[in-house]
Amino acid sequence: MDGRCICNFLVNSPKGTVFLSSVDTSDMFKTVDKVFEMLDVIVERIEEENVVQVVIDNAANYKTAGQLLMEKKKSLFWTPCAAHCIDLILEDFEKKLEVHQVTIAKERRITSYIYSRTIFISMLRHFTKGRDLIRPTATWFATAYLTLGCLNDHKMQLMAMFTSKQ
Repeated sequence: MDGRCICNFLVNSPKGTVFLSSVDTSDMFKTVDKVFEMLDVIVERIEEENVVQVVIDNAANYKTAGQLLMEKKKSLFWTPCAAHCIDLILEDFEKKLEVHQVTIAKERRITSYIYSRTIFISMLRHFTKGRDLIRPTATWFATAYLTLGCLNDHKMQLMAMFTSKQ
């Protein structure tokens, strides 16, 4: 699905989070009006009295659409997605701090080297007792930092692996 943009709509209740629907927005111009219209349709579908909060992307068009939605639907609030906020912070770290750029580049070289060779993957799992280094997350930049944490957590096992006779 490279190059596709999907908006997922989830509903959270005391019984848990449930997937409601997806909209392929790849060919949609995501103007404030279009985003507002998309959100409004979902709120109407669920019924306004059942909606307390709408959590959306932090992009300017989504923020403005969220404000418009609050003006129209007086009983609900919109908030920016915390995961997206954190991802933007981590992206800034990587782009603006050279030590982060260098460290993450090294981390990617190490993990690419290991994961591109089947024998190293097997050895890694043996030395780390089945643990992987790469922990995919919803966001690209968080993945880099979580992987750095795994490399650090398994530093001794990785050193043992690379110095082993195997």
